[in-house]
Amino acid sequence: MTTPRADPDLRGVRLVVVLVALTVVSGLIDAVSYLGLGRVFTANMTGNVVVLGFAAAGAPGFSVPHTVTSLAGFLLGAAAGGRLTARFGWGSPRSSEVETGGGSRRRWTRLTLTAEALLVGASAAVAFGWPGTTGTRYALIALTAFAMGLRNATVRKLGVPGLTTTTVLTMTLTGLAAESRLGDATGLRSPRRTAAVIAMFAGAWLGAWLVLHHGLALPLLLAAAASGVLAVVASGRE
Repeated sequence: MTTPRADPDLRGVRLVVVLVALTVVSGLIDAVSYLGLGRVFTANMTGNVVVLGFAAAGAPGFSVPHTVTSLAGFLLGAAAGGRLTARFGWGSPRSSEVETGGGSRRRWTRLTLTAEALLVGASAAVAFGWPGTTGTRYALIALTAFAMGLRNATVRKLGVPGLTTTTVLTMTLTGLAAESRLGDATGLRSPRRTAAVIAMFAGAWLGAWLVLHHGLALPLLLAAAASGVLAVVASGRE
């Protein structure tokens, strides 16, 4: 009688926890970009489109080239994530046991987070090595935006209920209010949504404090380290 092998996709930290932790990283990244790179977002593209409108209207303190660089980097990262998903035939977003072309949820999540850690780590190295230059600013915007686009393409494909994005909270807050006791009183995903809001706030607070007191490189290094740890421990379980 043979003992059934444990599904390797189920080993590690659940995706819900991983995605909440990644929301903290998003807060860190946006604190760096908005406070240190000229009022531009590299994780939150909803805010970035609004910022582009401000810049195009000539509002002081906003830059069209910076914002366009961020949007372009994010879109390229998301396109790369979609292309890699199609290329390697990643399986159904709701089944942790499906493997098509060698691509399980766990393996794909870990691969994406490793790439994010390398990209954000490269941005930290640039910030350490060449602080304060115009080229550094554009490099940091492009690298972090590309990393966030790549990650968002994967998170979208994972399709974890209540955590379908780790960078934008508008629909999360809408769901919290609409499904609260003042709304339809269902509240099925309220704990996850609440955790996401708290995580974004915590990441933004920590990132802002680090930028204000220690510059750009340290929070970027912390974000890269967090993504790297999550790449190692992530499972395919929701």
